[in-house]
Amino acid sequence: MKAIFTAAALSLTLFSGTALADFSVNVGAISVQPKDSSSHLDVVESVAGLPAGSTGVKVNNNTQLGLTFDYTFESNWAVQLIAATPFTHKISGDGALDGLNIGKTKHLPPTLLAQYHFDLGSDHIQPFVGLGVNYTNFFNTEADQQLVSTLVALGAANSGDAVTIKLKNSWGLAAQAGVNVKFSENLGLHLMISKMDIDTDAQVRVQGNTIQQVDVNIDPFVAMIGLRWTL
Repeated sequence: MKAIFTAAALSLTLFSGTALADFSVNVGAISVQPKDSSSHLDVVESVAGLPAGSTGVKVNNNTQLGLTFDYTFESNWAVQLIAATPFTHKISGDGALDGLNIGKTKHLPPTLLAQYHFDLGSDHIQPFVGLGVNYTNFFNTEADQQLVSTLVALGAANSGDAVTIKLKNSWGLAAQAGVNVKFSENLGLHLMISKMDIDTDAQVRVQGNTIQQVDVNIDPFVAMIGLRWTL
């Protein structure tokens, strides 16, 4: 995450002297909608006597306050940093384990993109596309009591054992499309949708020992609508 903010600071420094440079802040609702898939819980399948390949995990949608920063350094080019209040996602079973509450996690996905803004001959409507890099930091990940009870019932854990979930942080590419609509010299509307590559390794641990590891491809669509203020 430090690398992203460092890159953003360098970008702003490089272009701070250009006459066309301006700075905008976009504030509104931002939603993360996972298009997830995962590897199978082979250990659980074996212990529970389930068919091989019949299980998986999934992650639900979440919407938070979005805060993005744009720095336009040339008439068609800008950089954008996407930030938000922490997203909270429930992790649940899929397939044969559908309905099982596995746990929950929080994450921050700061994303830095280079944007190209199309010139339609009007300052009021300006569509854009972007390409960049995303870093996702998972934290406050907790195992649900349903998972704990299920592991105890299967004999994979004893009553009173500490059951935890660990998620690996992720680096990935991000692509974006959107439009800025100008209402006045300073006020406007910001609409965008991004596709982010977010992959993580999820480990279920009992007493600190990993009993199951799952590769989870979250790969969400991230959509935002907000007010735009240009300084």
